This record gives sequence, C-alpha cells and structure tokens, in this order.
Amino acid sequence: MCMDDAAPNMGNPQQGYTRLVFSSPIGRIGTGVPNTEMEQLKQLDANTVMMMGDNPALPPMTERPTLIDFFKYRFESITRRHLLGSAKRALDAGQDEKIIMACLLHDISNGCFIRADHGYWSAQMIAPYVSEEVAWAVQYHQALRYVADPDVGYAYPESYHKFFGKDYKIPNYIQEDAAYARQHKWYMTARQVTLNDLYFFDDTTDHDPEELADVIGRNFRQPVEGLGFDRSPVAHMWRTMIWPNNFL
Repeated sequence: MCMDDAAPNMGNPQQGYTRLVFSSPIGRIGTGVPNTEMEQLKQLDANTVMMMGDNPALPPMTERPTLIDFFKYRFESITRRHLLGSAKRALDAGQDEKIIMACLLHDISNGCFIRADHGYWSAQMIAPYVSEEVAWAVQYHQALRYVADPDVGYAYPESYHKFFGKDYKIPNYIQEDAAYARQHKWYMTARQVTLNDLYFFDDTTDHDPEELADVIGRNFRQPVEGLGFDRSPVAHMWRTMIWPNNFL
C-alpha cells in the first residue's frame, strides 16, 4: 500500500517520499494474505521508501504520550469502548480504584498491538506503571474468563461459544493458570475484572476517557518522558503503537 506524506508530524523523517506500508507477519501469517515484501522492495527508488515514523493515515501522537492519548489516538473503537465501558461499570458499582484500573487496562494490548494471549501482553505492557496487584489481575483475567465460578455469579461467557464454538477445549496452560489464580490472594481482583467485563454485544457506549482522568492520575505512574520514551523494559511496546507501520 502506498502512502503519500501529509504535513510533518512528530517522528516523520521521510518528507516528500511515497512510503510503502508492509504488514507485520503477526497480522498476516496464516490468513492467506500474500507476503508482498519482495514486490514492495522492487518498487524502492529515489522517491519511494518503506515507511518509518508517523503514518499520516493515523492521528498524530502527542510529544509525550499519556495513557489517555493512546485511548484517543491509537486504540480501535471496539477496544476503546470495551475498556472504558468495563471501567465505568466498575466505577458506577463503587469498586475499589485498583479494580477500576484493572478493568480499564485488561485488554489494552488489543487496542493497537496484539490480540493473542492478550492478558499476558497487557500485563507486561502496564507493569512498570501500575501496582503489582493490578498487573497480576490483568494477566490472570484471561484464564479466569474461561472458568465459571457460580459462588460469585460468574458463568462461562455465551459470547465465547460464538467466538470459538461450543466444543472448544480450553488449552492446558489456561486451565493451569486459572487453577493457580483461584488459590491466589488476589483472586477476587482478577475475578472482578471478569465480572465487570462487558462484551462487544452488550454495550456500545463510547465514553470519554477524561471521565477517568482522576482515577488514572492516582493509579497510573505516567512517565514524564511519555509512554514509549522512558527507557522502561516495555517502552518498545508503546512505541510500536505510536508507529505501528514502521518497516523495522
């Protein structure tokens, strides 16, 4: 795909070139979409390059990106509505702020990064910026989504039958992690994420992330350099969301 540069934005080092976007293998392999890398490389010349930096098809990110900036400028609408709706549900129910934050962040990797093993990726992305308990709850909510707990009113999601089929067998690692989580001191923190976890069929309200600015301010350690530029062990994940079309 060819992209013509628009006005200069932060991180746009290729003024005046036609830029080619190459799809990452993680989003292409196994889908039947052909690998066009060799064809695109043959198109490179004095005026055509592989994309690096800002893609003008995306809203420009702020110079020092905050968590709210990612909600506004990078996350796809389904994930944004889902996360904000789940957090708002926990807030309206009077839940502790750690649970509200876990609800807000539990599927964050789905927004503009990766969906497979999203609980584990999401927990890793946020670990430097939230309490250990919030990151733990985000990681283990993935396994607990598959396991009913009648004592607290949680059933296996009907939506999972639609997603995966009624005969879907839960992988061993999910069963093992769910069993581990059931015995953990923070079990109910992660379980509350599943209890407040609205699914796409349930609510399509698009809340303003600014509604949760105070909760975020108290519970998310925003780096002064901006997410992606603080030299944390996960900064590269946030940079990938800022520049998701970088060739390398």
